[in-house]
This record gives sequence, structure tokens and C-alpha cells, in this order.
Amino acid sequence: MDRASQRLAQQSMAFVLAGGRGSRLYELTDRRAKPAMYFGGKSRIIDFALSNAVNSGIRRIGVATQYKAHSLIRHLQRGWSFFRAERNESLDILPASQRLDEENWYKGTADAVTQNIDIIEGYAPKYMIILAGDHIYKQDYSLMIKHHVESGADVTVGCIEVPRMEATGFGVMKVDEDDNILDFVEKPADPPPMPGHPDMALASMGIYVFETEYLFDLLRQDAANPNSKNDFGGDLIPQIVASGKAIAHPFSRSCVRSGMERKPYWRDVGTVDAFWQANIDLTDFLPELDLYDNEWPIWTYSELTPPAKFIHNEEGRRGHAVSSMVSGGCIISGSTLDRCLLFTGVKTHSFSQLSGVVAMPYVEINRKAELTNVVLDRGVVIPAGLVVGQDPELDAKRFRRTESGVCLITQPMIDKLDL
Repeated sequence: MDRASQRLAQQSMAFVLAGGRGSRLYELTDRRAKPAMYFGGKSRIIDFALSNAVNSGIRRIGVATQYKAHSLIRHLQRGWSFFRAERNESLDILPASQRLDEENWYKGTADAVTQNIDIIEGYAPKYMIILAGDHIYKQDYSLMIKHHVESGADVTVGCIEVPRMEATGFGVMKVDEDDNILDFVEKPADPPPMPGHPDMALASMGIYVFETEYLFDLLRQDAANPNSKNDFGGDLIPQIVASGKAIAHPFSRSCVRSGMERKPYWRDVGTVDAFWQANIDLTDFLPELDLYDNEWPIWTYSELTPPAKFIHNEEGRRGHAVSSMVSGGCIISGSTLDRCLLFTGVKTHSFSQLSGVVAMPYVEINRKAELTNVVLDRGVVIPAGLVVGQDPELDAKRFRRTESGVCLITQPMIDKLDL
């Protein structure tokens, strides 16, 4: 990071939008917001946006919470309490509350910032970077802020480059050769191509950089508009594109890659299939996301746990794992793991066979269970002898089975089984 970028980061505040449920994750978000979902063995999804901010030199952070926020707030209190006010650092947790009127929910992404203008003003940041708290990626925000300042833009929008016909589910930017956004189209059937790259399109990442005073003026005008949905992507960004200067910032210019990562990595793990796949991909010999990069650490709350333990060594009852990630506090007792990812404190018992298993913290898998391509919610106790992943019809009756054959299993589903 050069000195100019570092200075801009010190003048900035990150505002993380972390109130979304993530309804396409179904039962996984019955008790927690999507940003609080577990990922990668020991992290939560929100840790990536927060780590990016800290690693970029931004030490003023606000996190707006809303849906089922307790798990998220507890994680932030335990894992992100190292900010010191005397060093001009802060992390404010900002739940929706009765501040402006009788309604106590944030109406939209822009309203979440509007309701906290007075708190932000107390820190007097020169620049604001608005972040979604529910994506997996590594990015140096200071480079994006520098691009914003040098371009003289009213807003800079972070964009990922995706194959053009895969962009139909995103908000897509039509840009000229100087990154000026000419049009912003939500979920277009025929996405506009990138200049010079007809097969690629620029899709919004939900990341925006503003000068703070300009943003506040815009937010107050938006709040006074009865026809607005108070949303950045739906209202504010199209308005600036039409009447101001909006610049696109391609993710490839500021993504962070170790020597192990071949291309920019960004994932929205908003479905059970995407969540399972992104976790299982981490077990690859050369995963597309390098969690072992000490130059850009993913900070999180780390529980104090003993090391993982593998026990028993007899034919058919040998505790071992192949192409798997096993977290602290796990005990692999006479079980076979193939391409699995186990979070903290998982226990597997003798003669169980696991393949493609993503097990969240403190799961227990009893003897002779055979599990293939499953996601196990926190604390699930798998009964002895349970077989999942071999009979699609039976799996679909018992559990939530996706079209690609991944089964999501929660404790209430287990409790209903007639075994």
C-alpha cells in the first residue's frame, strides 16, 4: 500500500450493511443473519468485509444489523473488540432502532446509513465506503478509494467482471473506456458488454465510495422522497448515473491475491449449493481462495480449543482424513473423511464414512453413519447408522435436498425422523 492510499484509508469510514437474512439459505438462517453464517472452518462471512477494511488501513467501522442479529452481535463483541478509541479506532454496532419515527426497521440499504448520520458525523470521516457484509473476497479498499478521489467521481461502484450471460442476475454497469458509468441496469436479459471485452460484463458488488458530505446531502434528499425505496442500488446509484458522475471500479484492480491464487476470487454464498461448494472448494490441493495468506489475514473470533485429534488404527476403524480441513477441538474417532470441512468441536464416531461433509461447530456424528454431500447445522447430532446421499427420494422426504443433490440437515429435521 502506498502512502497516498494509506492516508486516504485513514480519512475513511467503512459502513457494513449486515442486516440481511439470506432467505435462499433456508433453515441455515432461521437463527442467524446471513453475514453471521459460518465459513471456512473458523470464520463468519462478515469477517471478510471487516478484515478487508482493517487490512486496508480503515479503522473506523460501523456495522448495521437487523434480522436475527444476536449471533452476529455476539461474534462482533467477542472477535472484534480490539479497536482502541485512543488510536482513533472504533467499531460501532448499529441495530435498527426507533430513532426517527415509529418504525424500528431499516427501510432499505440507504436508510440504514441515513438513520446513523449523527453517529457517523461524530467521527467526521472525509470518505465513506459502503460494504455488503455477506460476500467472500479479499480486496484492498484503499486502492478503490484512491481511484475515487483521482477520478473526481460523485460515486465509485465496485464491480466484478463476469461472463456476460452470467450477469443476468446482477445489477450491471454499462461503461465507456474511461470507466464512466453510462447506464445501470438491474438483472438485464441482455447485459451490456465491457468495452474491448464483448464476452464480459461489469456486475455491481454492492460496494460504493462517496465523499461523506455529498453522501449525506444525497441521503437527506432521498429520505424526503416519498416514492423512494431508500436503496443504494435501486435509487441512489441510478440517480447519480443520470445526473452526476459515477465511476466503475473493476475488482481486478484492487483484489488481493497470494502467490497461490490464480484469479480474482469473489463469491456470494447465498444458496445452500453455493455455500456447500465454496466451503468444499477450500479442501482442493490449490484452492481458488487462499486462507493461509499471512499477508492478508482473515481476522475472526478464535475459541480456545485443544488441537484436533485422530484416534484408532485398525482395519475399518481408522481415524483419518483425506483432502479435508479439520478445526480445533475436533475428535475423529475411527472415522473416514474424504473432502470434508469440519468446524470447531466436531466429533465423529467409529465406522462412520463421511464424504463432502460441511459440519458446523459442535456437530456429533455417531457410529456407522454414512454421509455424502451434506451441510450440517450447528450442534446437529447424527444418529447411529444414518445414511444420507444414497437415496435421493428418501433424502428429499427427510431433509432439504437441493437440485444438485446436497442435503441440508438441521436438528429439528433429525428430531422428526422415525428411526
